Amino acid sequence: MAFHQRALLFALINFLITSTSAQDYNIKQYGAINDTSKVSTTAISKAIDACYKNGGGRVIIPAGKYKSGTITLKSNVELHLERGAILYASAYQRDIPQQARPGYRSQKDPGGWFALIYAEGAHHIGVTGDGVIDGQGALQKPRQGLQQGGDLDGRPRNILFISCNDVMIKDITMLNAGIWNQHYLNCEDVIVDHIKVYNHANRNNDGIDIDGCRRFVLSNSVIDSDDDGIVLKSTGLAGCADVVINNCIVSSFTNAIKCGTESTGGFKNINISSCIVKPSKSNVPPVFGRTNIGITGVSLEIVDGGVMDGIHIDNIIIEKTECPIYVRLANRARKYMTGAPEPPLGLMKNISLTNITAYSAGNYCSSITGVPGAIIENLVLNQINITNEGNLKPGDYIKDPVDVNEDEKGYPEPTAWKNLPSSGLFIRHVKNISLSNITLDSQGIDPRIPIIGIDIGNFILNGVYDKSGNKIQPQLIDVKNLK
Repeated sequence: MAFHQRALLFALINFLITSTSAQDYNIKQYGAINDTSKVSTTAISKAIDACYKNGGGRVIIPAGKYKSGTITLKSNVELHLERGAILYASAYQRDIPQQARPGYRSQKDPGGWFALIYAEGAHHIGVTGDGVIDGQGALQKPRQGLQQGGDLDGRPRNILFISCNDVMIKDITMLNAGIWNQHYLNCEDVIVDHIKVYNHANRNNDGIDIDGCRRFVLSNSVIDSDDDGIVLKSTGLAGCADVVINNCIVSSFTNAIKCGTESTGGFKNINISSCIVKPSKSNVPPVFGRTNIGITGVSLEIVDGGVMDGIHIDNIIIEKTECPIYVRLANRARKYMTGAPEPPLGLMKNISLTNITAYSAGNYCSSITGVPGAIIENLVLNQINITNEGNLKPGDYIKDPVDVNEDEKGYPEPTAWKNLPSSGLFIRHVKNISLSNITLDSQGIDPRIPIIGIDIGNFILNGVYDKSGNKIQPQLIDVKNLK
């Protein structure tokens, strides 16, 4: 049995044993009303308090439609939404007040958070069941007195857990958050399994944000979001480590599966496997006016300091995205909080991308790029098959490789370059990279060179072909120790 399977099984057994031996607390017995013209925050909070004081158990939201402001979970309490239950977030800002600033500091903290379901420092908590959480994100507005126009404006998350451990999120459907749908910040021992997410209601509508967490398993889930789908971040000093993501279907108008953008604490031992990236089913135009097929399939980024070490991406299918693979080491150097030292150049090393098939891709071209003074090290690309759209003519792309801007301070996204001078893979400032069993082709005519490499040390090529079996000859500039 694989590590992620054992971890999921043990966590489920532990959670189920504890939950089934504890008492249930039905929110209707504490005054909750199946009527969305009423707010049931007080009743739900009373049920949680009773559950907590009696040693824990399940707080039941039965079938029906309920509206609530902020619900604060406490240790040993599982919020369980039965089939047919819908929990709506109140759109009145007074019902979702700003929480006290937590002890753990991070770049996304506006001075105290806003969320429908919130917990800080709790252990053995969960949100489960076949019910629905609807954040009514289209009705959630920025707060006065906070930064406007960005992601620090006080719109509420559906779920926000900070510095919690032993967390179970299972079976639930989550819709329409005011901003990020669910955010796990500096948490440990988290299982998220068999959830469904649809988040196309507002700006910054990520699907799930795993932020500075350790021992985290996400599996068997379907996520469709306007902004990033599955994203690992490190917005504070804690890094993401020992994370398993598998068996998920992800759709995003921006980046489907991403490690970054914030990278202060880094990423270590990340395994992402057996996932499908496909176009969103949303008919709503992208909030930021970007492509509706998605910008990237898989993104790995270190731009605000930090170390990325030990990343394995395997068995991924990518349908229609502008840039299937994007690996970026740069130097935006954003501080995680006011007064923090400016982060130094980060590191990226020991990365493998295997068994990836991307078809009907756009023409941005996959890329693996560092910047002068920040070299990506030890990469393996094996069994990669990419077919892009093509149908380009001169003038539709950057012609000369030396004209590709380093852009080391810019936002890390291939929209900075769009159509690169190569059609399949652009590599720059990399040391120790192996390409084997690679197939690159275009559906229509594409006059670009399939692979361009610049400033590479120890470049190993072993079987790089077009779909007709013809060997591809890369254009190489300043490449040493080619094998």
